[in-house]
Amino acid sequence: MGVAKRIVLFLIVNFLVVITLSFVLNLLHVRPYLDSHGINYNALLIFCLVWGMGGAFISLSLSRILAKSLMGVKIVSPDTTDPELRSLYKMIEELARNANLPVTPEVGVYSSPEMNAFATGPSKKRSLVAVSSGLLQKMSSKELEGVLAHEISHIANGDMVTMTLLQGIVNAFVMFLARILAYVLSTVLRARSENSSSSPSYFSYMIMVFVFEIIFMILGSIVVAAFSRRREFKADAGGADLAGKEKMILALEALQRSIQIRDKKTDRPSFEAMKISTPKKMGFATIFATHPPLEKRIEKLKRLVF
Repeated sequence: MGVAKRIVLFLIVNFLVVITLSFVLNLLHVRPYLDSHGINYNALLIFCLVWGMGGAFISLSLSRILAKSLMGVKIVSPDTTDPELRSLYKMIEELARNANLPVTPEVGVYSSPEMNAFATGPSKKRSLVAVSSGLLQKMSSKELEGVLAHEISHIANGDMVTMTLLQGIVNAFVMFLARILAYVLSTVLRARSENSSSSPSYFSYMIMVFVFEIIFMILGSIVVAAFSRRREFKADAGGADLAGKEKMILALEALQRSIQIRDKKTDRPSFEAMKISTPKKMGFATIFATHPPLEKRIEKLKRLVF
């Protein structure tokens, strides 16, 4: 997908988010939380919850559409006559049945030299499992089944909704705390300047909101990343339960051997959620990693007893 199309898609999605959430705030009769009397904490709380949670869940509801557009995913028909794609669909269909999913997820393939697969979607009934062409070409049937079992486990565990809920809570908390601290600090600074007005400068207030949001979002991302690493271990265990521990270990070992193969189009932090593994981070950066190191995942699986 070209850069221009990505930008247009980004603008359209954000426009829809702003319009939708503004409409919700209007329905709830939420008025500006900052006025001449100070902060209206009830209005601020509702404002932050609507924007923080609402934005996250709108993104989740559009996740399949966005994934198809951003990654160039082509949907595989259940009636495909291509032997390789038919085998892929049947494998996912069987794993979904064994995981007690209500329906078989949409199955998609996208062009990339990277060995990767991901699952997304707003619910178990509206999910997507997509694999890269590199993964299909380079993995054996056993390795592929292990990868697909991992992704099906994500869906069965409801990880997409859980991570969205967590991100929404973090977003709301960041917005709420940043605005309160910015108001307190800007009020103190205004009082010290011996200005007769007790209300802070709106410009200085917004600058401080921006700074505090960056700080708290960084701290919040550490919490989200830690939870993400836990869900990866859980999905590995679920994949081992569905496909067998041997196949899950073989899959992770295959990914470990090919970790140096990267796709420039998706080799960015914003795409990490759409990967089954990511390059190992070193030092302080490990706390921001969304995936545990592959060697730790393999080691934990080897110790797993069913």
